[in-house]
Amino acid sequence: MELLAPAGSFEALMAAMQAGANSVYFGVEQLNMRTRSSNNFLVEDLPEIAQRCEAQEVKTYLTLNTIIYDHDLALMKKIVDAARENGITALIASDIAVMNYARKTGMPIHISTQSNITNIDTIEFYAAYADVMVLSRELTLMQVAALTREIVRQNITGPSGKLVRIEVFGHGALCMAVSGKCYLSLHSNFSSANRGACIQNCRRSYIVTDKESGTEFEVDNEYIMSAKDLCTIDFLDKVAEAGVAVLKIEGRGRSADYVYTTTKCYREALDALEAGTYSPDRFEEWKTRLATVYNRGFWEGYYLGRTMGEWNNEYGSKSSKRKIYLGKGVKYFEEAKVAEFNLEAQTLKVGDEILVTGPTTGVIQQKIQELRVNGLKAEQVKRGENCTFILPEKIRPSDKLYKIVDSE
Repeated sequence: MELLAPAGSFEALMAAMQAGANSVYFGVEQLNMRTRSSNNFLVEDLPEIAQRCEAQEVKTYLTLNTIIYDHDLALMKKIVDAARENGITALIASDIAVMNYARKTGMPIHISTQSNITNIDTIEFYAAYADVMVLSRELTLMQVAALTREIVRQNITGPSGKLVRIEVFGHGALCMAVSGKCYLSLHSNFSSANRGACIQNCRRSYIVTDKESGTEFEVDNEYIMSAKDLCTIDFLDKVAEAGVAVLKIEGRGRSADYVYTTTKCYREALDALEAGTYSPDRFEEWKTRLATVYNRGFWEGYYLGRTMGEWNNEYGSKSSKRKIYLGKGVKYFEEAKVAEFNLEAQTLKVGDEILVTGPTTGVIQQKIQELRVNGLKAEQVKRGENCTFILPEKIRPSDKLYKIVDSE
């Protein structure tokens, strides 16, 4: 299976490639489903994105998957043209206007989950536009397997002349609405989720009021619209048996360390599957690592036959670790493999686990074995001081330094 990772920033883009992604997906400007929640790239960033990914033989998929209004058409065409001119691998689209223009210009298309593909006739229809289709997230693996078998039996091919490939979400946040089609945010804040501007009403707690008596009841046992995060790492063999070609990690609004950890775990799991070493004794280790970054708890989604979702019982992340900002990079001494940082907050001690992120650096994680201040060994560095320590990978000025600690 091709492993597809999210990239909401250059830090996340580098992290995805460092962790072993085969492909990355990202948005530019405002016509994508993470307009509000991620630091979207600009059209001007496409040459650099393409260059970085091409150097690592990583495929690039640009999300252009919101609904499109008449006033969006000029920008949409500008983005499609720029993607084609810069060698972006494909677009991920849900609006027929995007598919139609992309087909006219020869730009490859993947059909987004927002198109809600649930049956073979729909796949046959979209095959006129796309070689890859992201199925509705509400399908079971039995349904997915039935569709992939039918694609082969009916010899359904896309514009390339090859059999249509199926993509599914393998990890990350799930929306309470069918394939993300939700109007709560539009209703409450005039901020349309279908235009990439969801304010996530569903993740909050609510009070129910009896309109006759005025009695209020707080829904305190569950966040009844906030699903736990999807996790398939312990049944990837079943996902593979269903004929899935592309496994997608959700999270363009997430940090670089989230992208690195989730991609790395799924890279290891898929490699183990390929090597014949995929077994239950590794599942707990992977899940423990996945739990260290942002998550709302895990469940298997609808893949194994569930008809109702599994919901959160608290707000926000349940990650077992959290990161604390310390400071920024100052200099890297390449011969000595030593990094210098200025601490702007907190303290740093020998034995602390650190995280470094940067647009070119990506993600570096390690434990501090030795610290120096003004060339002298130190057990602890305080705010305002510059410190140096061994770091095998190069850092750049203004790369951010964090300390990783257990969540309380």
